[in-house]
Amino acid sequence: MWLTSSSIGRKLVMAVTGACLVLFVTFHCLMNAVAIACPAAYNVICEFLGANWYALAASAGLALLFVIHIFYAVWLTLQNRKARGADRYAVSVKPATVEWSSQNMLVLGIVILAFLVVHMVQFWAKMQLVEMTGAESTLPPAMGTLFIQEAFSHIYTPIIYIIGFAALWFHMNHGFWSMFQSAGWTNNTWLPRLRKISCWYTTIVIALFVAQAVVFTVNANNDYYRTNAELREQYKETVAETIGVPAGQLDFDAMPSKAELTDLQTQIRALLADPVQMQSAGYTPQSLNYQLAMSEKWLKVLPFVEYLKVAEKDAVPAVQPEAENVEP
Repeated sequence: MWLTSSSIGRKLVMAVTGACLVLFVTFHCLMNAVAIACPAAYNVICEFLGANWYALAASAGLALLFVIHIFYAVWLTLQNRKARGADRYAVSVKPATVEWSSQNMLVLGIVILAFLVVHMVQFWAKMQLVEMTGAESTLPPAMGTLFIQEAFSHIYTPIIYIIGFAALWFHMNHGFWSMFQSAGWTNNTWLPRLRKISCWYTTIVIALFVAQAVVFTVNANNDYYRTNAELREQYKETVAETIGVPAGQLDFDAMPSKAELTDLQTQIRALLADPVQMQSAGYTPQSLNYQLAMSEKWLKVLPFVEYLKVAEKDAVPAVQPEAENVEP
């Protein structure tokens, strides 16, 4: 097959997969912007995507693009080294026209891959993967702002991210214009223009990523994503939906403790095991089983509620409209 048997075909595959990945990076940058401009809307988008079939299909397609891109990158690198043989050691000075990034695309790709692994562990593994597997989690998988809080409250996160962004700038800056070259745009008129467009576009996107990482770090260290009133209301709605009660009736302060819930479950099971005592107490198996199921739901959300209570003393109150002065 031409796409695999020829060097030009393999470079074209690299160009097409690279273009798709550039589009994804742009989309991710816009998503981060939403997380800054309107964190509650960011959570709505995370919930909309979640583990739905279209999100899973997109994730699988994106993973396939990454695998193909990496595979072909290694393949082309090994092919070029084999073609040069020992001659590649004979040149001690690189031509001025050869970019440093073009000589180190594989190394840059490895750095980006390492950064991607960290990013996926901090977010994808705790959000979409948890929804897919149904694993227990203290934080609701759809509440993306809480995972921003957890990730960027650590000092090493922005350091790792900025290193990853620097590698991504070099990789994208060269890859952006070279993919057009692989597609046949090699004339002297358009190639210099594409180099400039590539530099400007990559610089803007990476600068936004760095700025977003800084904002996330500042907000996380100020506990913003746990104390913001609008977000806390959103978190309360999530808890209320899980346990099946109206959000307006939910009061975190009035929630029973784990010990109280465990004691309640012991009493319920004792009544279920003694029909006579259950009847004399005025209960039915249906009512007791309902209470038992509700206590299980409360136990499930209790770690999350305790997580929010830690920051409750610093919570930013919601802005209330000023009351009008009414003269007697």
